[in-house]
Amino acid sequence: MAREIITLECTEAKAEGKPVSRYMSTRNKKIQTERVEKKKYNPHLRRHTVHREIK
Repeated sequence: MAREIITLECTEAKAEGKPVSRYMSTRNKKIQTERVEKKKYNPHLRRHTVHREIK
């Protein structure tokens, strides 16, 4: 199976001392070999921030 379930975590929340927000997503391992970054909404910061894939 080429699709993999990944977890996306906010990159800006830790620096501000707020709780991080996490989202679940999928990616195709054969096409996307690097870590995924997406802009998602962080409810603790009340704005859209960059969320990066974690292991």
